[in-house]
Amino acid sequence: MSQPSSPSFENILKTLAPEGRTALLPALHAAQEQFGYISDQVAAQIGRALGVPLAEVFGVVEFYTLFHREPVGEVHLHICNDPACALAGADTVFKQIVFQTTQPVAGEPASVKVEKSPCLGLCDHAPAVLVQSLPAKASPAQTWQELVAATATRPLTYVDGDVRLLTALCGRHTTVRLDEYRQHEGYRALEQALQRPPAAIIAEVKQSGLVGRGGAAFPTGIKWESAAKAEGKPKYVVCNADEAEPGAFKDRVLMEDNPHAILEGMLIAAYAIGAEKGYLYIRGEYMLPYRVMTQAVEEAKGAGLLGERILGSDFSFTVEIRRGAGAYICGEETALFESIEGKRGFPRLKPPFPTTHGLFSKPTVINNVETFANIPLILRIGAETYRRWGTAQSPGPKLFCLSGDVKRPGLYEVPLGVPLRHLIDDLGMGMRDEHPFQAALIGGAAGAFATPDHLDTPLSFEGLRDVGIPLGAGVITVFDASRDLRDPLYRLARFFAEESCGKCYPCQIGTQRQLEILERILHGKPLPGDWERLQDVGWTMADSSICGLGQTAASAILSAMNHWPHLFH
Repeated sequence: MSQPSSPSFENILKTLAPEGRTALLPALHAAQEQFGYISDQVAAQIGRALGVPLAEVFGVVEFYTLFHREPVGEVHLHICNDPACALAGADTVFKQIVFQTTQPVAGEPASVKVEKSPCLGLCDHAPAVLVQSLPAKASPAQTWQELVAATATRPLTYVDGDVRLLTALCGRHTTVRLDEYRQHEGYRALEQALQRPPAAIIAEVKQSGLVGRGGAAFPTGIKWESAAKAEGKPKYVVCNADEAEPGAFKDRVLMEDNPHAILEGMLIAAYAIGAEKGYLYIRGEYMLPYRVMTQAVEEAKGAGLLGERILGSDFSFTVEIRRGAGAYICGEETALFESIEGKRGFPRLKPPFPTTHGLFSKPTVINNVETFANIPLILRIGAETYRRWGTAQSPGPKLFCLSGDVKRPGLYEVPLGVPLRHLIDDLGMGMRDEHPFQAALIGGAAGAFATPDHLDTPLSFEGLRDVGIPLGAGVITVFDASRDLRDPLYRLARFFAEESCGKCYPCQIGTQRQLEILERILHGKPLPGDWERLQDVGWTMADSSICGLGQTAASAILSAMNHWPHLFH
C-alpha cells in the first residue's frame, strides 16, 4: 500500500539526514506518527535519506514491536498481561475489550486494534492499558471509549517511605519544572561540582558507596573512574531509561515527577569523565516520560544548563533524547548502544567494556535513572552523610516498586536494609483481602522468590544475597496464598521467549523449550522427564548465554522449583 508524500515528513528527513544511520529510530518514529505505519515506500525514503540499505531498515522495523508495516487502526490499545496485571484481572479486561470492538455500534465504527503487551511500567495501576501510547487504568466494566477518555487524567502513583530523599518532590500528581526544582536546591550540586576538579567528584561518588540501581549493582564511582582514564574522544554519558522489567515503575515516576534531578546527575557525570554529549534512552512505551523529559531538556537549554560554557565554566554538554520501540533486550547496556546507533538491539560480547568501548566504540558511562538521581543528593549532602542511610555494605536509600496482592501498591523509598516484612505490612498495609502471604518475586522476571521464611530478611544487597535472592532493580511482586504460582511462572517463561533477541542459541532455543514445558505444567500435563529438562535448560541458559537476559531467564523458575517442587509434577 502506497502512502502520499508529506512535505512535513520530508523536512524531518532533511533535518535528520546529516546524522546518518544513528537517526534511524527517530526517523521511523516520525514516519509512524505521521502516517500511522511504515510502508515500504516510506522505509525506502528513510533509507535513501540516511544512507541505510533498505534490507537493514526493514530489519530494524521488524526487530522492534512498536513499529508497524501495516495500518493498525485509528485507536490502538495495549493491555498488559504480565503477572501483576494478571493478578488484577487483565485477561478479563482483554476479552471484554476485544468483544466490545467486534460489536456493531450506531454510526461509523472506529477502527480499533487491541493487543496484549508485556509490562507497561504501570504495575501499581493494574490492570494497565496504553491507549494511543498514553496510560490508563482499566476495569472489566469499562468500554474502550471510556479508556480513551481516561488517558486525559494521568494515573497517580502512591509514593511514600521511611525517607523521602530521592522522592521528596514526587507523588504530587504534577511535574517539577525548572523554577521549582531550583527553589529546592536544584542544580546546586552541579554548581558545586564545577568548582572542584573532576577527580574529586569521582572520589566523592566512590566514597558514597553508590552502586548501580538498575540491577547489576556495579560500583558507580569505579565505572566513572575507568571512563575518565580511558583514551579516546569523544566520551559519552548515557542514561538507561529503558525500564521494562516486569513489576518495575520507579524510573517512570522519577522521570514524570522530577526530571531535572536526572539531568543534573547526567551533567555531573559528564563533567567528571570529560564528556560533551549525552543520550537519554527511554523505552518506547513511556510516551508521557518522553514528553516530560523532552520539555525538561528544553528548559535546561533555555537556562544555560545545557549547551556551551555551562554556568560560565569551560564545561559544555548536550543531551539528546532517544525513544526505544518495544524491545526488552535494549535494557541491556550494549544492546541499548546498538539501538542508539540505528541497529537492531543485539547485545555485544564483553570485553571490551563500555567504559573503554561503548557508544560508537568510544568511552562511555551508562547508568540508569535512579542511579543518576542519587548523584545530586550525594554531592549536596556529602558522601559521609549519605552513608548514614542503609548498611555498611549497601549504603544509601533505595526505591522499591511494590505491586500485586497488597492493599497499597506504590513506590517506596527506604534505607537499604529494612526487612521485607516492613515493606509489605507497614508500608504496603499488608495483604489484600486478608489472604495469607504466600510469596514475593523480588527482582522482577529475572529475580527469585521469597517465602514466609524470608519476611525478616533485610532488603540489602548482602542480606538478600545470603538467601540466594537478587535485589535487582528493587521490584517486589506479592502473591497471596490463593494464587496458583504456575500461572505467573508460565507468564514469565512466555515473556522471555518473546523478548529473546535470538542472537545466541542457548537463549533463543532455551527460552522456547522452557515455555513449552511450563505450558504443559500449567495445564496439568507434564511429560516424564520435564523436571530434569526444565533444570537442564535453565542452567544451560545461565551458563552459556551472551547477555543477562538469557543468563537470568530461568532464575525465577529455578527458584520456584527449589521452594515448591510439587508444582512441577
